[in-house]
Amino acid sequence: AGVADAVRELGIPVFGPDQAAAALEGSKTFAKRIMDEAGVPTGRAVKVSNLVDAEAALDEYGAPYVIKADGLAAGKGVLVTGDRDAAVAHASHWLVQGPVLIEEFLDGQEVSLFMFADGHDVLPLSPAQDYKRLGDNDEGPNTGGMGAYSPLPWLDAQFGSESAFVNEVIETIALPTVRQLESEGTPFVGLLYCGLIITSKGIRVIEFNARFGDPETQVVLPRLVTPLSQLLLASANGELGGMDRPEFSSDVAVTVVLASENYPETPVTGRVLTGIDAANAVDGVHVAHAATTDKDGALLATGGRVLSVVATGTDFAQARERAYDALGKIHLEGGQFRTDIAARVAQ
Repeated sequence: AGVADAVRELGIPVFGPDQAAAALEGSKTFAKRIMDEAGVPTGRAVKVSNLVDAEAALDEYGAPYVIKADGLAAGKGVLVTGDRDAAVAHASHWLVQGPVLIEEFLDGQEVSLFMFADGHDVLPLSPAQDYKRLGDNDEGPNTGGMGAYSPLPWLDAQFGSESAFVNEVIETIALPTVRQLESEGTPFVGLLYCGLIITSKGIRVIEFNARFGDPETQVVLPRLVTPLSQLLLASANGELGGMDRPEFSSDVAVTVVLASENYPETPVTGRVLTGIDAANAVDGVHVAHAATTDKDGALLATGGRVLSVVATGTDFAQARERAYDALGKIHLEGGQFRTDIAARVAQ
């Protein structure tokens, strides 16, 4: 919306990109062009403006089909499906509002990695993994995220260490992207969210966001030891170069999202929430509100993803136990949540 531009014009440091640089999230087409110019590894994609071209692209890339609205779509613009009719319907729906991208399907483990950026340099946060599908075992529709965990111990087996993975992302993805934007006169200052997938051919970018994204933020920031304010200010003032990387505790973190009935299609809102205080009283737990409001002394759900129960622990088994214990104390009629967040790393 250009809020950062207006504030910067007054000489105030801003942690957040100008409108032009924020197009990295606001326009999938812009992001693909920047990646192409910078040589950043990502999936092949074609931009279409009509259904005939969309169907031709779907047939060229084949199933599973990946369809993305070009602009912002509140987490609902992406469809990955093996059903061609569903793919065509999704493309048709979003083409009314603007261009659509048809992309090749990338298969592998997804990783979210946040980067502080000051327009020239970057500093990484700790990786996290998000669960996009609504239901257990990654079934159901795509959502804005139903839970997450951090760190990712399985990166050690694939890359030797978490830091080796992070270094590769910095060198091949984050820095080239930030430097490309700088060279075009649209420096990116703020939080660069790298949505990544580890394919058989290497790390690829699924998408960029220009902000902290939930639910991953809820598992990364509780583990951050370095003062967050120090990192925000250094980013805003162009002073990340030469700074030490942020330090993280050895604790792990798990977050589970509580969503309303019928989320993500037509979530039922206005229902009463109870048990929040009891959930917050569980060791290592805090509740992060997303779509709640206080009305006449009662707490009501006002949206699809209502809240996140965030738990830290010395290991994933403990963090999971705490998260689901706390979630069991919260009541929302028709509420739904996944039961398998971080299950595979807790074994």
